[in-house]
Parts: sequence; C-alpha cells; structure tokens
Amino acid sequence: MYAHLNNSIYIHLFDTIVNTYLIRHCNLHPPTSPQIGLVVHSHCDYMAPVSFPVVLDLGLRVRKVGKSSVVYEIGIFEEGNGEVKAVGEFVHVFVERGTMRPSAKGMSEELRKGLEKLVVADEEVERAKL
Repeated sequence: MYAHLNNSIYIHLFDTIVNTYLIRHCNLHPPTSPQIGLVVHSHCDYMAPVSFPVVLDLGLRVRKVGKSSVVYEIGIFEEGNGEVKAVGEFVHVFVERGTMRPSAKGMSEELRKGLEKLVVADEEVERAKL
C-alpha cells in the first residue's frame, strides 16, 4: 500500500529468526517439547524504510538469559550495504507446556546452553563498532 514493508512483518521476521534458532540449536520442537516460549514483550525501532525487492539480512543476539526468560535483540539490515533498517527486542518466558507456568527449575539446560552461545554484551557491540 505504501511501497514499504508493513510494520507487522518486522515482528514476523523477529519471531521467525528466534524460533528458527531455537529449533536448530536448542533442540526445541514446538509441537512436542515439554517447555515452550511465550512472547511477553516485543518492540521495534525503525531507522529506514524497506521497499520490495530489497533482500534483507537479519542478525540475532541474546542480551540476557534469566532463569526462565531470555531477551533477544534482532537487527534488520539491507543486504550488500549493511544499512540498519530496524532493531527490535523480543522476550520469551519458557513455560511448562502442561501448566503454562515457568518451571521451578527454570528453562531446560539444553535451551540455556544454546541461548548462551548468542550472548553478546553491550560493551562487545560497542567495541565492534570502533
């Protein structure tokens, strides 16, 4: 309608990159895993519009891993020139499928280990920009 990517698509992209990572690297199987991630917060800051047929690159990092929760940060970039188009935050709370409540033990060890591989501190990001 406005010759740009609709804002709802950005959240779809966030959900897609996060869940693809969880499935491939944390052994999450959404239909059967005993724990599932519920989105409790998301937001997006838009820096520049995206218009079809631009190809996008997405970057994913974990800013914080809690007992049952994880805070992701997602960057959306234009392929080829690296221009930042949007930056978003996505928060999952992992709950037991049967009760839809966090486990007293927190998230599974397998989830935690996979997520910890993506932890990048803000200081490291700042250093990388220099």
